[in-house]
Amino acid sequence: MADENKELIPAATKGETALDIAATVGSAVPWIGGPVSNVLGEMSLGRKLGRVREVLEGVATDLAEFRSEVSEEFVRTEEFEDLLEQTLRRAGEERNAEKRRMYRAFLTDAIESPGATYDEQLRMLRTFEELQPDHLWVLKAVSQEPDPDPGMMGSPIQTLRERLPELDDTRVEDLVAQLNDMRVTNFGSLQTMMTGRGATDLRHVVTEHGQRILRYILGT
Repeated sequence: MADENKELIPAATKGETALDIAATVGSAVPWIGGPVSNVLGEMSLGRKLGRVREVLEGVATDLAEFRSEVSEEFVRTEEFEDLLEQTLRRAGEERNAEKRRMYRAFLTDAIESPGATYDEQLRMLRTFEELQPDHLWVLKAVSQEPDPDPGMMGSPIQTLRERLPELDDTRVEDLVAQLNDMRVTNFGSLQTMMTGRGATDLRHVVTEHGQRILRYILGT
């Protein structure tokens, strides 16, 4: 499937540095400015600076009206700085715009709702790295509401074929197998015949780990 979300982001305006970006973010949301400055000051980003700027400015926009003492305490921790560095390094390497939006949503969520362990968060970031744009299309297809008039019988592969017309069955099966390996979904055989309702309602195959990923994909 063609990647419609790949964007070319300017690396930086002339003379822009990582600390310039930190200052901009800090002026918008002062209480995250310190950690951002600490992390960016130690990173070498070069032409990838534009991607990092895009993510951080998005996070600043998301948090513009948000205040929480718990969150402000969390962003001052070493754990948050480590998480921020891990996220921004991956975002800087990511060419796909939709996946960069996922990194933005991940950081915003981590700040607004601290509590997940560092290992849990790192697992999420590793899964992000493994996801290809076509995986995102499959997950969106799986998350759709079932057909209100599904017919008497069907199979999951028939449903995915209708929702993903640009992907052939072999490619869909390969992508599903990869998502299963990542513990994002727990599909059984895509060829199994079942009731029409069961064949078109695939939401139950998304694991708890996958549900969180879907939230970042769908922006919910």
